[in-house]
Amino acid sequence: MTVSKIPTEQWAAVVEKTGGPVVYKQIPVRQPGPDEVLINVKFSGVCHTDLHAMMGDWPLAAKLPLVGGHEGAGVVVARGELVRDVEIGDHAGIKWLNGSCLNCSHCNVADEPLCSKALLSGYTVDGSFQQYAVAKAAHVARIPKECDLEAISPILCAGITVYKGLRESGATPGQSVAIVGAGGGLGSLACQYAKAMGLRVVAVDAGREKRDMCLRLGADVFVDFATAEDLVADVKAASADGLGPHAVLLVAVAEEPFQQATRYVRSRGVVVCVGLPTNAKLSAPVLDVVIRMITIKGSYVGNRADTAEAIEFYRRGLIHTPFKTVGLSQLQDVYELMKAGRIAGRYVVDTSR
Repeated sequence: MTVSKIPTEQWAAVVEKTGGPVVYKQIPVRQPGPDEVLINVKFSGVCHTDLHAMMGDWPLAAKLPLVGGHEGAGVVVARGELVRDVEIGDHAGIKWLNGSCLNCSHCNVADEPLCSKALLSGYTVDGSFQQYAVAKAAHVARIPKECDLEAISPILCAGITVYKGLRESGATPGQSVAIVGAGGGLGSLACQYAKAMGLRVVAVDAGREKRDMCLRLGADVFVDFATAEDLVADVKAASADGLGPHAVLLVAVAEEPFQQATRYVRSRGVVVCVGLPTNAKLSAPVLDVVIRMITIKGSYVGNRADTAEAIEFYRRGLIHTPFKTVGLSQLQDVYELMKAGRIAGRYVVDTSR
């Protein structure tokens, strides 16, 4: 089932070899399979994972050639014959989790991101840096039509991921959470979700631009790791009672913050690892972890329920995405800014240019 005439060719940003660069070129439009939908992608957020996919610096091999992207917001223009709960004309999103088996031990308990047969948008299957993208109907994000497709696109990965991480922390209203890497694409949304969830937010990052943005987005305190004489003491002092935050959400793209977190989280605190620095390792003194009863855990992307909840926060006006929009043809320029660590907030690409 289709609406209007779907072209046979489209513009896309394609990784043709490991290390890039991306090539802006025309490629065929794929038709959806029986359980899939075809989405006319209008906008797509750019995630640091997209850079990893191009550079090939994760142990999980990406397909080549590859169309990256997993924050694609658009309109459903075709669906397979088995699809019943997604309509032509619906607004929908392409997420990191493009599909899963829906029947394994993980899928059966709503841990479908852990499915061994998971399909990953912009990594193991082509993603949203193209004008028309395919995904399993069961896993596309349902986007309310009153939501702006440009602004909501970063929610489809960054928003869902940090919302899931905050839930995994177990922090409750009135408690404090340190968000490390708070000025980046993930962190800027994490500050807002944490505030909306009733948490005291200690933003950790560097630079005046990121400080101003974090405070504007609801952070109670900003700790600049580049100028702090004693980062551990400063983060502890920033919590309401000086004992350290109840939780730490690590969305940084460097290894050092992962080694520091257990030193300033309070006793019985929870350290949640979300960011994925290349080849990084995590270590902590065993004695300290045991006698202070610290929990260290990882948090991956959210499931379908997490997706709906994260989008609902946005729909209610509690989350605002700080972003800059460029044409899809400028994607390589965004990657260069990423490599240089010069991005505050998120970049979004407009697939029409």
